[in-house]
This record gives sequence, structure tokens and C-alpha cells, in this order.
Amino acid sequence: MREDVEAIEERDDETPSATGGCLCGAVRYRLFGPLRDVINCHCGQCQRTHGNFAAYTRVKRSAFSCDERQGLRWYSSSDRARRGFCRTCGASLFWERLDGDAISISAGSIDPPSGLKTTQDIFVADKGDYTELAPGTVVTLQGRRGGKAQPEVNAYTSVGQGVAGLAKGETGETE
Repeated sequence: MREDVEAIEERDDETPSATGGCLCGAVRYRLFGPLRDVINCHCGQCQRTHGNFAAYTRVKRSAFSCDERQGLRWYSSSDRARRGFCRTCGASLFWERLDGDAISISAGSIDPPSGLKTTQDIFVADKGDYTELAPGTVVTLQGRRGGKAQPEVNAYTSVGQGVAGLAKGETGETE
């Protein structure tokens, strides 16, 4: 397991592709290289951490530098992952698998313009009943690894029925 913020190295060797930070400025970071498109996670942990779904992009850990980290704290949200947040303003900033080589960055913490677009919604089986999915995104009922992508589900906007507007028992799968 990574110790804490000291595992995040500073980089001064190149121009970042993006910068960002928390609301109060106690955490500032730089990202290098391409960013993955945004994935909205609707799992229960993200809902409780962010107050709604979480919109994350991702970079390789080696492409991440945290320059101002006095407020950065980590919470072990499971035995496999942790979440980084600002202890001063409470902003939820990062998510990472402990055995992974990438770090997910809260898209809302990136300084504009980010140039990012949302392409997928995951864990929509757990989404809040008040959340409507945006047309044009790939929808996965479970997580990215455990569920099947449901590209047709995103055409529905009603949330009063089952998952993403489907009646209970329907999966939205196409043959």
C-alpha cells in the first residue's frame, strides 16, 4: 500500500496538459499527457463521497504531480482503493486502486478549459432516482469490469421506472 502523499512526486521537467486543485487551494496538481474521457460513476461510494455521481478522468500515475499538498488526505474506501480529498475544504479529488498504475481525477477539479467529454456512465443500477443520463454515453449497469455495456439504454430519459428508464426486469441488451 502507498504510504501517503509523499508517494506523489513533483515534476518540473515539462509543460502540463492540465492543472487543477481543490476549492480552497490547499491541494494543487498538474497532469501530463493525454487524459481519458470522463466516466460518470454512480456507485454508492461515489454518491456518498461526491453528493451525487462522480465524474472522473484518469492518467497514469507517472503523469501526475501534486505540487501543493498540505491539505491532501487519503481515505481507504475499501481494501483495494483509496480516495484523496482536501482536509480543509472537503473537496473530493482523487480515486485510485492500490494495486494500479493510474489515478482517477475528479473532472470538476480540473482548471478550465479541460477539453474533456463524458463518454460513459457506470454502476447505473445504483444511480439516484433523481439522476437522468445524458444521451450519447455508453451505459454499464455494473462496473466497467463486471457489467455489460448497454449502448441503447442512454436513449431513455425517464427515471421513474427502473434503471435508466427501463421497466423492472428489462436489461436493455440488444442482440
